[in-house]
Amino acid sequence: MNLKLIAFVPLAALLIGSQSCGDAGGNSTTSQGTEDTPKQLVAAASNYADIVLASYEDSYQTAVVLRDAINHFVDHPSEEQFLDCKNKWLQARIPYGQTEAYRFYGGPIDDKDGPEGLINAWPMDENFIDYVEGMPEVGLINDPASYPTIDKALLSDLNEKASEESIFTGYHAIEFLLWGQDLSASSAGQRPYTDYLTTGGTAKNQERRGLYLKTVADLLVDHLGEVKEEWKADGAYRTSFLGRPNADLINNIFGALSKLSKGELSGERMFVAVDSKDQENEHSCFADNTIADIQQNFQGLVNVYTGSYSRTNGTVVSGQSYRDIAAALNAPKAKAVDAAIATARSKINTIPSPFDQAILNNSEVVLEAVTALEDLSDAFADVAVDLGAQ
Repeated sequence: MNLKLIAFVPLAALLIGSQSCGDAGGNSTTSQGTEDTPKQLVAAASNYADIVLASYEDSYQTAVVLRDAINHFVDHPSEEQFLDCKNKWLQARIPYGQTEAYRFYGGPIDDKDGPEGLINAWPMDENFIDYVEGMPEVGLINDPASYPTIDKALLSDLNEKASEESIFTGYHAIEFLLWGQDLSASSAGQRPYTDYLTTGGTAKNQERRGLYLKTVADLLVDHLGEVKEEWKADGAYRTSFLGRPNADLINNIFGALSKLSKGELSGERMFVAVDSKDQENEHSCFADNTIADIQQNFQGLVNVYTGSYSRTNGTVVSGQSYRDIAAALNAPKAKAVDAAIATARSKINTIPSPFDQAILNNSEVVLEAVTALEDLSDAFADVAVDLGAQ
């Protein structure tokens, strides 16, 4: 992905700026806060790991539900079952969108062996997978001569092999196979369920299309399961992660918050789309789900800072929060983060749907949300100084 004007900013660089500004309104560090901070930080890191695990468990479970719905649909295709698959996909995006806050520090999701690129890579050139308008013969599905067998190994090997946009797996491959291209200004893609009917269906290679959809759904479950296992109470990565010094944990956790809010979310997922005026640069362009994606990515930031996550079953995972520690150490800085969160939430919720039309007709509203997320990134970096970032 090519970010044109907004680049990822390392937390260390942001911290330099934060330290040089001083404390607006004075430093309200209390002796009690300083005394208790190390233990509180250990508790906050443990709560963070609990939240990470819970959200990956929810992502895994909703992906299993999606996979099962897809399997049923492909075996018994109908309009009703097709709609059910779409609804299950939308539901699955909710918990996963919140996990984006756990990236950018080489964890199980995006270390050198991490499956992030196989789970959520975008933007994708849909020509690699299936037919598009005016080109009914393109895509792996329609090329049985070159790819006689469709299986997990093939799709994993091809993913991002030819180019950054040669996406063959993950949520967005499934999204395209369910919705098809979005060719309308007023609705999402309109792929017919009959693309999967093996008798009397539309678009040839229906059986291969169904097999591809089943295979990519299986892969999604596999990859989310791998990440979930690493964060279990006795998981190898979680054990190693919680054994690190507090300063390293703050660097990782708040570095991720700053990079997501300023680089990935406000930059690549919002600013680039506005700058290019191209719906191919919106996150979930086929389903017109981009604004919901943005909202969930933002909620992930809030979850980490406030130490609370609402699970898909209605229960809440919560505990010691970085917000409370920051408030005890430096109340003005903590209040600045609260204000930045409220502003960013308001600006994001103001973006009109669908996003592909907002970037064309309401770009100033999107850019206001971009600015608010950049300000939030700076506020996160500012409190990280008091929490012990180095």
